[in-house]
Amino acid sequence: MPASSLPPPAKKRKVKPGADLVKKLEVEITDAATNDGSLNPLLDLLNLAQGTSDPADLSKIIYSLYRVFVVITCSDKLAPGGGDAAKQVRKWIWERLDDFVHILVGLLQDEESALRKSALDILFSLLRHLSSSLSKVSPDGRPQFHHSHFKHIVRGLLICPPSPRSSSSRTCEGKLMPDVRDHFVATWLSVYDDVRWCFLREASSVLSCFPAAEYPNLAANLLSLVDRLTTFPTETSELNAWWIPELGKKPFVRGEKFGADDEEDLVVSDTENEDDWRKFFDEQPKAKDIKKTTDIKGRVHQLSFHQSLHSLKAHRAVFTRMWLSLLPRLSPDTSDTSRSLTIRALNIMYRGILPHLTRAILVMDWIGACVDAGGTVGLLALNALFTLMKDYNLDYPQFYTRLYAFLDKDILHLKHRARFFRLTELFLSSTHLPAALLASFVKRLSRLSLSAPPAAIIMIIPFTYNILKRHPALMQMIHRANDDNEPFNDTYIANEVNPNATNAINSSLWELLSHRKHYDTAVSTLARIFEEAFTKPGYSMEDFLDHTYGTLLETEFQRKITKEPALATELVKDPFPLRTDPALKADKGIASDRRDVISELWAFD
Repeated sequence: MPASSLPPPAKKRKVKPGADLVKKLEVEITDAATNDGSLNPLLDLLNLAQGTSDPADLSKIIYSLYRVFVVITCSDKLAPGGGDAAKQVRKWIWERLDDFVHILVGLLQDEESALRKSALDILFSLLRHLSSSLSKVSPDGRPQFHHSHFKHIVRGLLICPPSPRSSSSRTCEGKLMPDVRDHFVATWLSVYDDVRWCFLREASSVLSCFPAAEYPNLAANLLSLVDRLTTFPTETSELNAWWIPELGKKPFVRGEKFGADDEEDLVVSDTENEDDWRKFFDEQPKAKDIKKTTDIKGRVHQLSFHQSLHSLKAHRAVFTRMWLSLLPRLSPDTSDTSRSLTIRALNIMYRGILPHLTRAILVMDWIGACVDAGGTVGLLALNALFTLMKDYNLDYPQFYTRLYAFLDKDILHLKHRARFFRLTELFLSSTHLPAALLASFVKRLSRLSLSAPPAAIIMIIPFTYNILKRHPALMQMIHRANDDNEPFNDTYIANEVNPNATNAINSSLWELLSHRKHYDTAVSTLARIFEEAFTKPGYSMEDFLDHTYGTLLETEFQRKITKEPALATELVKDPFPLRTDPALKADKGIASDRRDVISELWAFD
């Protein structure tokens, strides 16, 4: 075949077949929304979104749909009013908007990270436009929040439905994607007061509607969001950031009457007695705080939605209700997953939860159950329990009995032993504690040190020194001498569970004395502090809590040897001399003249 005399065709950029169609449909829908034309192309655009598997094409389609719905919303197509034909059109548009929202909610679990972030951005942008549109047509100019749209967002974050992309190979596990979680918390939840208030209220409703057996990851998803909530208002003046700008207006004066057809009233009455729970969280103001407070006056359950957003008491009420709904799902006795979630909740309990509750003692039963569970969970729950006792006047007479029960053979081998010593030093810091109680703790730790690793003994010795320094009545435990002619009899009752009845005060700390001969020089040197005068003000426990076998070895390796150690044996230059027997050279696997001791050990005849 002769060669062609025509020049080779020029390379053209390949245009995907759906790109022009998406643009054409967007133009048609925009013109129809502006000129009151037919919106039927909107259904075609939605069908394209549902049938597209390519992430780049799908990204273009969802942004095109977003722009189309913004135009429709801003042109008051969704505003109430009009005849039967207008109502039918409005109903049809709402159905198409729900289809679009379901696509976006599913994309929050998509395997493409760009689609996940874009879907969340579009959902919140639509929330702003829909809420502003409602505020524009609301009676008396009351600002509105589109609760029904926000419910879809919250359920997408907590329930995590699968992605609608047919080619998505990722199986839905119902777990919130980390990038979606971080983007939501950093951009909206920790920034805007209206989003945080509505999220906490809606999260409580989701927990009550979706059982844990069918949605096992619901509690984990919610906890992953709220434990990253580092900003919560503590004063009314801090309520100043609003995702819906109209909600930043000063709320109406309490007692002013509004029309019954208000959208907010419709939303609240959409479920039975949705806000009746707020009566339970009402806080009675103190007499000294009534004059100086700038918070919205009135009982929480009597406030409107707009007033609640500007009320610090209302924010604390939804926060309390959310945690009271979540904590029962975090049981330390059910499974390892639930136990790990319980530990995460306890880690933030005393600093991130208790200060913001309407009444901190509402979580007393759950914390008490965690203390009874023991182990790491019980250890962390002790801190929250002590905070309730110290700051909220909780009466828990068996606190030190429960603390004493944690001193078992495993406590010095746990990962959280450093935190345990921090907490125990805090719990025993009072000078009004009885000497018999303190003697039991000191004696139990001394007894446990006999089987403890060196790093744990290094914690116990300064800990005991500080207690003896703070309570001179215990000094007799290190000065009690024993008659050499009589057998030693320790009066300490190790099996007694009541720390006030162990008779440890009449015993001695001979266990710590034995550590003077410990193989580790750091332990043996530190144990000699009890032989010196107690002139030091006390040790800082932070200097001893981070020691491990690695740090002890590193310290020994870096120590400078000023004097060569004495050796009790002669130094042999060649402990393994050359083989001289020719018969031995012929042994299996031995070919060199140098003796191979390892091979000889494993040579079986």
